[in-house]
Order: sequence, then C-alpha cells, then structure tokens
Amino acid sequence: MAAQSHPQYRVGTASWTDPTLLQASFYPPSAKSAEARLRFYADHFDTVEVDSTYYALPNERNAALWAERTPDDFRFNIKAFALLTQHQAETRALPQPVRDLIPKLALQEPRFGHPSLEVLQLCFKMFRSALHPLRRADKLGCILFQFPPWFTARPSNEEYIDYCREHMGGDRLAIEFRHASWFGERLQRTLDFLAERQLSLVCFDAPEAPSIPKPPCTPTADVAYVRFHGHNRQAWFQRATTAAERFKYLYSDDELRQGAHKLRQLRGARTAYVIFNNCYGDHGVRNATTMRRLLAEQESAPSPSGREPALSLPKGPG
Repeated sequence: MAAQSHPQYRVGTASWTDPTLLQASFYPPSAKSAEARLRFYADHFDTVEVDSTYYALPNERNAALWAERTPDDFRFNIKAFALLTQHQAETRALPQPVRDLIPKLALQEPRFGHPSLEVLQLCFKMFRSALHPLRRADKLGCILFQFPPWFTARPSNEEYIDYCREHMGGDRLAIEFRHASWFGERLQRTLDFLAERQLSLVCFDAPEAPSIPKPPCTPTADVAYVRFHGHNRQAWFQRATTAAERFKYLYSDDELRQGAHKLRQLRGARTAYVIFNNCYGDHGVRNATTMRRLLAEQESAPSPSGREPALSLPKGPG
C-alpha cells in the first residue's frame, strides 16, 4: 500500500505580542497598533497560538477583531484558560460573573484554584462562547489543553479529559501532557485513548530532564500538533522568570534541519501545526521562518535511507 502524503504544515509562533518581540526588529516601525501588528504577522505566517487566553478568559470582541484582521486561510490555536486545565488563575483576572460564584475569602488570595463545579462550568461556557467569531470565520484551529506536571495518568484524569471534550462541543482539542506516566509502559493506552476520541497528542521538543516527558511525534487524529519549547533547561525550572525568559532559546539551523526532516515523516494527519514557543525577542519568528522554508525545500525529498526514521524530535545542546 502506498504511503500517505505528508500533512499540510502550518508553521507559526506562540503569541505575536510578547513585549520582547515588540522590542525586536520583526515589526516595522509603522506597525504601532495591535491591528497593524497582527496584519503584519499574518502576512508572514498562516497560524498562531494564542497564549493570552491561558491567563484570562477571552472575550468575543477580541476574537471578532482577530478574525477581521487576518486572511481567510489563517488559523488561530487557542490555549485553554488556566482553570480549565487544573492550573491556578490570577484572581484579579477573573471576570465578575465568575467572581460572584467564589467565596469572598478566596477572592482575597492572589491566585485561585480548585474551582467548584459551578465555577468550572461557567468558565467553560464563557471560554467557548468567546470563540464563536473564529468558528464562524472558519479560523479556529485547535484548543490547546496543556495539563500540569501533577496531572498524572489515572482513570479520573481520563474522565476529566472526556469532560473537557464534552464541554468544548465539536472543537478540535490538542492535549499536552507534562507527566511521564502518560507514556512509557502505558504509551499505547494513551495513544488509543486519544485516537478513539480524535484528540491530538501534542508532541513537544523541550530540555532534557528526568521530570520532562518525551512524547512520541505521532498523530492520534487527522490534525497533528507539535510545539518547540527550546532547550533552556536552567530557565525551565525557574518559576520566577517570565514566560519569554523561560523559553529563551534560539534553535540552530542544524537542529531545525533535523526537526524538519522528521516532521516530514508524519503520516495519517491531513494538517500539522508546528508552533515555536521560544518567544523571547525574535527567536520564535526567526526559527519559524526557517522551519517553514526547510519543510518546503523537503517537499519531494525522499528519506535518504529509503526507510522512515523514528518519529522523535531533535535534541539540542544542554
């Protein structure tokens, strides 16, 4: 049987508005407004991962503006709000309807976690409702559910993933696990669980450390999702750093060539989102630009050995 063709690759970055990027040389001096920057970004890439929705629930007005300011073929991948993935959220970022359901004593804390079922359901409803403009415009890619390191492989957490899937309706979900228990000996069970539900396993490239899992780069749905976090091992574990500083890493051309070659071997997915999360300065946009070019250059290049290599992402230095 003939091998399936490779997916359509959509390459972009996680955020187009990071302060360190605005200080770099990516945007021209004329791109001073939010609208001008998004339009400029969308002239260079056909997808983006919106990480601001992790820190605060999105609103429909912003989603409508995103849809209006981008080409028809552009796709937004939206990171799920913190409370939806069992993280804590900043209390001050919670909208009033959510705050009204939270005990006053809890509102005095800087961060809020462990929401009641009523609060959780409202957050899901508000999150999903805010994305309607992107759905109507056919510009909604995946909803990224990045679960925390304490979200281990157990039946109750499988049930919670089903709960998320139910409350997100027909949206495409991409699942990123940060605990190694989802892989190793139970890898096949994890892959089957996701495949049966057409959920995309997030394959990510990250620093080498015992506590950081290594998910296989294999599709579990017709949409694949790959994130490049860089290899800044020291900053990864420094929680006091900003998100940009934590992922401060510039991939070398050689690392990107290895990554491009292996991404080309993906089979079974019709679309693959390749997102660079190393958004310090212009690192992400530079690496995404190179990766897009490399993938295009390898369009018709066969595997040098005539065999498909193992589907794993390259390991960088340090």
